[in-house]
Amino acid sequence: MTETVKIVECPRDAWQGLPEIIPAKVKTGYLLELAAAGFKHIDAVSFVSPAHVKQMADSEEVMKGYLAGLPAGAAQPEIIGIVVNEKGMERALATPGVTTIGYPYSISAYFRRANANMSRGESRALVEELRKVTRASGHGLVVYISMAFGNPYEEPWGAEIVEDALVWLKDIGVRSVSLADTVGTTPPEYVGALYTAVKDCVAGIELGVHLHSRSEGAAEKVLAAYDAGCRRFDGALTGLGGCPFAGDDLVGNIATETIFTALATRGVKAEVTTEALAACVAMAEEIRAKYAHALQ
Repeated sequence: MTETVKIVECPRDAWQGLPEIIPAKVKTGYLLELAAAGFKHIDAVSFVSPAHVKQMADSEEVMKGYLAGLPAGAAQPEIIGIVVNEKGMERALATPGVTTIGYPYSISAYFRRANANMSRGESRALVEELRKVTRASGHGLVVYISMAFGNPYEEPWGAEIVEDALVWLKDIGVRSVSLADTVGTTPPEYVGALYTAVKDCVAGIELGVHLHSRSEGAAEKVLAAYDAGCRRFDGALTGLGGCPFAGDDLVGNIATETIFTALATRGVKAEVTTEALAACVAMAEEIRAKYAHALQ
């Protein structure tokens, strides 16, 4: 029997740090290409301050074009929209086509302040509000635990802190959580060890990983998570993007191609054909070449 694994393609995370603004019609075309290829879960847009993330200021326009371009009768993938505050939540809920709200909950006080300017209490209050409004609206909700695999800011950190956050999320009714290796420095063996250490405290929650990495060691991280029991993986075609706080230009999202190739060694069949994947990779590389040239 073929193992079921959920792959979340994350163009939003790939795009958000690029120095050159990608036109909305290019983003829309790429999302439509992903949908046509068979990707069923897409982290597509974010609703954050344009002053801080100019690249994603056009998310409403992108989604409007995306919906207009979907073939009649076509099944729509899950579309995730990232928010970091109540204003973003309101925008996301009001945007047709967004089916799931994503929120990065940081267990690092420093990163939480840098990323959203919130205290722990304020961040938890927002998650509780997100759970309430998404339940009422019928939207999905996924919470990412930032800094789940380590903390570079000399703050307290350990598996017990991750477990505390997971238990709290389960208690308030969150059912999809992704553990994020935000700075991409965690070795493969620790990816597996942490996942193993915390997975049993949240039985019933879909517990995934959003891993960043240099290209070397990326496949090993995927397999470490898979062997520990993970069946939800975030990736970005060509491996572009990642956290700007990583301090290493070679650290980005793990390439979705790498995830597919690694999982194939465990007998997991990719949800898209080789031909469709190649077409999406070519389009991603074209966008990267045109709008990320300042990073080369």
